[in-house]
Amino acid sequence: MSDSAGTPPVPPGGRRGPGTGTGASASGRGQSRRRRRRWRHGTALVAAVALLGVAGAGWAVYMKLEGNITPDEAAAAELARFEKERPTALVQGARNILLIGSDSRAGEENRRYGRDPGTERSDTVILLHLSAGRRSATAVSIPRDLMVNVPGCRRPDGSRSQPMFTLFNSAFEVGGSACTIRTVEKLTDIRVDHHVVVDFAGFKDMVDAVDGVEVCLREPVDDEAAELKLPAGRVTLSGEQALGYVRARKSLGDGSDTSRMERQQRFLGALVNKVHSNDVLLNPVKLYPVLDAATSSLTTDPELASLRGLYQLVRGLRQIPTEDVQFLTVPREAYSGDVNRDQLAQPAAAELFERLREDAPVAVDTDGDGKATKTESGKPSGDTSPAPTFSGNTAAEDTCT
Repeated sequence: MSDSAGTPPVPPGGRRGPGTGTGASASGRGQSRRRRRRWRHGTALVAAVALLGVAGAGWAVYMKLEGNITPDEAAAAELARFEKERPTALVQGARNILLIGSDSRAGEENRRYGRDPGTERSDTVILLHLSAGRRSATAVSIPRDLMVNVPGCRRPDGSRSQPMFTLFNSAFEVGGSACTIRTVEKLTDIRVDHHVVVDFAGFKDMVDAVDGVEVCLREPVDDEAAELKLPAGRVTLSGEQALGYVRARKSLGDGSDTSRMERQQRFLGALVNKVHSNDVLLNPVKLYPVLDAATSSLTTDPELASLRGLYQLVRGLRQIPTEDVQFLTVPREAYSGDVNRDQLAQPAAAELFERLREDAPVAVDTDGDGKATKTESGKPSGDTSPAPTFSGNTAAEDTCT
């Protein structure tokens, strides 16, 4: 017997048979469920396609940045040849990276700064020490005109040079980055774990990628040779202006290489501060152009020549406070044979190298009045000796004060 609505009776067990009841009706809940299932399936398909698109774009970006970096295979082979005579790293986790600014005129962008002679010299060399645990970073400038022992090195044409006592920047001209690394290691007895070479164009692009860097000028600058014309006071430098600023000799400072290195250090401190304060490392929209600019002009050791390698290196740097990122110049004095050249000032230089080698603390005198800013860089347990003080600056300094 049917119920009053004409609906077939419910079978024993309380379930209607297939094709019965509102669940099977063309206008009932069954149709709604099918629509919801189709909607969910369609939405999932759209989401999957979108995710694939994002992943594809991400992969394309990754591959582009990865392909920007040039691995320095020749340097790696040369360093491997002399592995037995290289220093041993003493502190696990600490890293020493040699940053080399090349004055190469090769390429369209670099050619405008002078004739390309087919060779290049190290315009700037900085030994960057990263403490174990990444509590601090110490960047030590090595003067171009420092008199050093340059070992016999492999020239670009495959021949080998003879060991010589000469200007430090000759090492890069003779044998490129491998020769510079070996020279630094012999000079300091510090193991160089990685190296990075950047040219003029790369430096400019990096500055432009962070929308310029602010510096403070005590008086106006009008330097035709450096193509630099700037007002006094706070000025935000573009990449082109920044290159002229860090390379100028005649219009800024006393014209010495010492003055130029100090200016470079303060600029790099301002650059680090800009990256920290602008949240570049945490914002993908801001980070991509910086990475693109940085990687496009880098030549690095093969281990660093990948985004993974670079990421592993800089991952811990994000947490270092700017006051613990410090810059100084290796202690030096006028060379006894030529007052226009430098030599290491002892025992201060040896003490600095020992501290870096052992990942011990150093301190910088940031204002010239003997007041030092101390940076702990992995102080060994049981070492109670005071940190030596060197003239320098930190990334936290305001260049206008």
